[in-house]
Amino acid sequence: MPRTRPRPVRPYLRPMQHIPTRAAALAHLADFAPHTGARYAHGRNTDNGPGGHTDVSTFSPWIRRRLITEREVIEAALAAQGSESTEKFVQEVFWRSYFKGWLERRPSVWEDYKRQRAKGLKAMAKHPELAAAEEGRTGIPAFDSWVQELVETGYLHNHARMWFASIWIFTLRLPWAVGADFFMRHLLDGDPASNTLSWRWVAGLHTRGKHYLAKQSNINKFTANRPADTDYRLDTTAEPLTESFDYGDALPVRDHAPYDPTRPAALLLTEDDCHPESLGLDLSAMKAIAILASTDARSPRPVADHVRAFDEGAFADAASRLGVEPTIIDTPTALTAWAQGAGASQITTAFVPRGYVHDWLTDAAPALASADITLTETRRDWDTAVWPRATAGFFKVKKAIPSIFDTLDINE
Repeated sequence: MPRTRPRPVRPYLRPMQHIPTRAAALAHLADFAPHTGARYAHGRNTDNGPGGHTDVSTFSPWIRRRLITEREVIEAALAAQGSESTEKFVQEVFWRSYFKGWLERRPSVWEDYKRQRAKGLKAMAKHPELAAAEEGRTGIPAFDSWVQELVETGYLHNHARMWFASIWIFTLRLPWAVGADFFMRHLLDGDPASNTLSWRWVAGLHTRGKHYLAKQSNINKFTANRPADTDYRLDTTAEPLTESFDYGDALPVRDHAPYDPTRPAALLLTEDDCHPESLGLDLSAMKAIAILASTDARSPRPVADHVRAFDEGAFADAASRLGVEPTIIDTPTALTAWAQGAGASQITTAFVPRGYVHDWLTDAAPALASADITLTETRRDWDTAVWPRATAGFFKVKKAIPSIFDTLDINE
């Protein structure tokens, strides 16, 4: 494939800078909202390489931590471009919510991912193929360049993520869960639901029997600034993966203890939600505020420094907006001691969906119970409106978008 001339970053959009603050997220939202219509729809599939991701929003690291919310992003797009023009952009925002709801209602899939990860890591412990893939030494230039971009920036275009996962699974024949773990360790927007289910979708496990095979022609068409390569040696005949594991029917969204304003409470911030001001809680009544340092819970292997720095920055920003110096919690014992010291009988937080943060709090539950401390949660109206519809494929959620807007009083 001949080299493509570098495509310049358009001057009316800022280069991608993921500064972990709500102010930075809102500034980027203001910049990009006018381009969520035809430009996004026409350009979103092309991976222009590092520094060139200007046709896609790159909101995901902020949305992952809810430094900005899904509702804010969609309302800004609708206000700027209208519902008809932004249809594709709005649907892409809903994909993240769909995945969260789907995994929330099938918690056994998350547990199976962890089992598959452990099994895969054990099997690959001494295999040079894994090191070659994770160090970008496969000899497949496009794949190796994506490894470099991911490790250096913490971001990959969505199309590149699909190609990457397909090559990892079907050409390199590496365990899918180990690849998902590699992403979780390096992606700034690493989300348990979106990441796990996207890898399962590529493998043919999410929509069983329907997998995604990367093709050289597709990569050639939708990439720019990639190394010249005329023979990717991709396996385009591989069969989808299969599994004996049965996750069963969708369960109801789990019950949770709601915040009780009559009891002394301490607020715990998690990386699932760094915008407590919009939870509807009386934050002035909190006995204390702490942050849960759970970055290392993403993986049994080391997490990238840029992921840790983004988490720490997001927490610092939330604390600054609240005007507090929060306690940093990193063990269940410390969590219990902090709440007791503050005189709180409940620890309250935004609803924590299935994933590694939920696992951390589940492990802490016995210590809290022994101290008669209740963990209470507040689930956002957005999740309450979307998650019940995540029973099968995305189509059901897509079809319900107008109804969801009505429920949430979002003007199209």
